[in-house]
Amino acid sequence: MSAILSNKTVRIIPGFNLTLGFTLTYISIIVLIPLFCLFLYSTQLSLPGWIKLMSSKQFLIALSLSLTTSLASALLNSFIGLLFAWVLVRYRFCGRKLIDNCIDMPFALPTAVAGIALTAIYAKNGPIGQFFAFKIAYTPIGITLALLFVTLPFVVRTLQPVIADLPREQEEAASILGATPRQTFIYVILPAILPAWLTGFTLAFARGIGEYGSVVFIAGNIPYKTEILPLLIVTKLDQYAYEAASAIGICMLIMAFILLLIMNLIQRRLNRALTKVN
Repeated sequence: MSAILSNKTVRIIPGFNLTLGFTLTYISIIVLIPLFCLFLYSTQLSLPGWIKLMSSKQFLIALSLSLTTSLASALLNSFIGLLFAWVLVRYRFCGRKLIDNCIDMPFALPTAVAGIALTAIYAKNGPIGQFFAFKIAYTPIGITLALLFVTLPFVVRTLQPVIADLPREQEEAASILGATPRQTFIYVILPAILPAWLTGFTLAFARGIGEYGSVVFIAGNIPYKTEILPLLIVTKLDQYAYEAASAIGICMLIMAFILLLIMNLIQRRLNRALTKVN
């Protein structure tokens, strides 16, 4: 009887064909078909139209602004998120649960509401903006702040479980063997958290490129100055240039895909290297 049970694979959700069919149908309707239609719609733009759009000054400035602000916010949040995750996992203090719940607020809060709040706070006469000699709202600095708010949970929630699973005995052993805190972090902690850290950075970067709601108010949508790619798409839609808007969307999609692909390859190599070391 025990032999029969051991040879039989027990599955929590039965019916492989049914579940696989449902999965493929769902992902097709929700993800693949809309993306295919976007590709299809963008093909209505002729090749000269594509070249003219991609080489236009407005598109290049918007692309540069999107990449730089997204990269800056992702890099900053990589370090801030690591600090948050480390404090929340390794220390016990009053209000820890409250701070932990606040990390998810950007997920729950409508991004447009966050954008309005940030604009009011960091405007020239706002509660915080009035203390700065330079403008924050309606500048790339304001856009970066909005992206910092939106992308923080991606880094924190990616790192938290990895830090929680990291054995403290390794740090204690390194300390007993004479390693300094810096050496312990570089040679013991960093290799373990690096794949998750890169994942959090990538997710934050990709989300920053496509973020619209929190940026639309604080950016001000000033052409050639604070116009990022999602805002440019809306501008094209307002001008009834649907093919151009689809083409810009395809560019953003390709950038996100390439970014995720590169990070997946890096993660695989890191995991293989770590497996060999262990």
